This record gives sequence, C-alpha cells and structure tokens, in this order.
Amino acid sequence: MLLSFPAPPPLSLYIHFPWCVRKCPYCDFNSHEPHGAIPEQRYIDALLADLQQQLPAVWGRPLESVFIGGGTPSLLSPEAIERLLSALRAMLGLGPDIEVTLEANPGTLEQGRFAEYRAAGINRLSIGVQSFEDEKLQCLGRIHSRREALHAAEAAHAAGLENFNLDLMFGLPGQSPAQARADVAQAITLEPAHISWYQLTIEPNTAFAHAPPVVPEDDALWAIQQLGQETLAAAGYVQYEVSAYAREGRRCRHNLNYWQFGDYLGIGPGAHGKLTDAPQGRVERQWRQRHPQAWLESAAGADVVAGRRTLGREDLVLEFMMNALRLREGFASALFQAHTGMPISTVEPALREAERKGLLQWQLQRVLPTERGHNYLNELLQLFMPEEK
Repeated sequence: MLLSFPAPPPLSLYIHFPWCVRKCPYCDFNSHEPHGAIPEQRYIDALLADLQQQLPAVWGRPLESVFIGGGTPSLLSPEAIERLLSALRAMLGLGPDIEVTLEANPGTLEQGRFAEYRAAGINRLSIGVQSFEDEKLQCLGRIHSRREALHAAEAAHAAGLENFNLDLMFGLPGQSPAQARADVAQAITLEPAHISWYQLTIEPNTAFAHAPPVVPEDDALWAIQQLGQETLAAAGYVQYEVSAYAREGRRCRHNLNYWQFGDYLGIGPGAHGKLTDAPQGRVERQWRQRHPQAWLESAAGADVVAGRRTLGREDLVLEFMMNALRLREGFASALFQAHTGMPISTVEPALREAERKGLLQWQLQRVLPTERGHNYLNELLQLFMPEEK
C-alpha cells in the first residue's frame, strides 16, 4: 500500500558553506580549512547550479525558511550573500516574511558587516559563541575572544538584527556549574531572541576523539543542566526543544521544520535533502558530494548527487519520532499522518508501551513526552526502533 499524503509538508532550504579559518577539535561537521583564497564567485555559481537541478521537484512549493550554515558562512562577503539571495528570489520567489538565517563566527566579523548582511536580505543570525571564558574558548580551539563575542551581539543589535541566536556549550573541560551558569547569565544580558544551549559531546573522527579532554562527571553535568534551565526560564527563555530556548514568538522556524519532519532541499558540499513526492506516495533522502572540490567540479551535473534513498515505513516512523519527540510540546497526532503518510494507529503499540513506562502522554489530539521522557529520550526512542529480523 502506498503512503498517503494529503499534501507535501512545508519546505525549507539549507545552504552549506564548507570553509572555516580553523577546524575546531570537537567539530565533526563537513568543514575544512581553506588552502589559499576561498573561491567565492565560483562557489555561488555552483550553489545556483546545484539548486537549478532540484527545482523541477519543488515547483510551486513555497519556502518556509533559508539557513546558510557551515563551516563559517560569515567569511562570505555581503556582496556574495546579496547575489545569492537575489538569485534565490528569482528562482524560488521568497516570500516577504521568510526566515533567512546566517551562521556567524565572532572571530570573522568586520565592523559594520551585519548591517550589510541585513541589507542583502538576512533577517536572522546564529552566532557561535560557545563560551564567554577566554580559557574555555582556547581549549575549544575557537578563534574569537570574550570581547569579540560580546561585540558580535552588540553589533547585531546595532544593525537592527534583533532576531539572533547565541550558540552556547556546557560540559566544557574543567567547567564547574557556577562557570556554566555564568556563561548563560552573560548570554541573557545580551538579549538575544534565542539561545541554543547544548552539551559538548566527543564525536568520532575529531581531534578531541583522538585526545579526549577531561570533562565534568555525570552528576556535575546534571547539576549544570538544571541550573542553566532554571536561569533561562527565569529570564523568559522558554525551552521548546532539547537544546533550544526562545523568547515569545522567536522559535527558529527552520529548525522547527526539521523537528516536525518537514521537507528540505540541501545545496552545497555534503548537504542532505528530504523530499516528499505526494502523488507517488514516497519520501526520498539524497545527499551531495562531500568534499568541496569534488562538489565544485560536479555541481552542474548529475554527479553532484552522492547518494539517494527512498525511506521505508520503519525508517519514516523512527526518523519522525527522533525529531518530533525532541519538542517539549510533542506533536499533533494528525502531523504524524501528514508527514509520514501513515495513520497514527501504525505506532499505537509503541505509544501505549511508552505511556505505560511513563515516558509520554497520548492525549486525544497530541503526543506529549513527559519530563521523564525528555530526560530519557534514548529509552523512549528505543520503543520505535524496528524489530530485528
């Protein structure tokens, strides 16, 4: 039986910029230190060629959001951003209220650049601060200082970009609960619209994986997490996802589309996309060539696609739950069918078992993780894993 979609889900666009001044020891993203000058004009040409190939699959579908991530996209000149967004308007017809986010590193900003980004069409920033302690920043391999982090937030306000996010990590090497709380408190004084606050994890194939730093024990991490959450809540930042906190009306629309299992195009080296073909009753993932040079050389041809996969029913169930159950408010039961093509009864046994274990509540129209479900999210998701055959 085919999957049944009443309509395609909302659609977003992710644009990957693969270069950084310096690779951070904790980073497992597709980012690279450039050898020589960044080929800015060629890169924009290649992005547009990559997108051009994907347009027939999304004709007539409006974009909810655009996110330019990396890497360090703030290495791009405002002129390059303007050229890119102007082309997107011509190709996709960006709506007047669309959310357009640019990731920025405080160590790569020039005076006045935020105002130029805003003039080009950027209306949201995500600033990678990670910590306000110089010692911790050096340990993390960041190229900016506390002073530059403070200046970046001040520059965002001065440019009229009030809708900005500050990225912060906790569980840093040698970090105490008091130090972690001080980072959160400092971020709050800068009045961002949004704060992403998440635990440092040691990922495979990173410098930290080869030479792991000493990070806080589990008890200290739990104390840090509780203290930070209390501090953010008292300041009016509502936790709406595992690591996302926002002022009223300032939740990240782009990430919400991911978490609600919407569709998205991905362009740039290693970018992933997910598209629903409603008439054909299927959902496909595809990903681009990962290495920047390989992607640049193939962006205008079919070889730019490194792989593709049609998602089976078990994949759809697990991927939907892995995303939607991160949200504090859970998800509407109708959303499951709208975005997976299957009725909610498909997962009724797992939902009932999760209820029995106190991990979620299945109300009439909504599936809502409990506090225990959020604290033990892996245990909750295990219930939706496909059975081994």
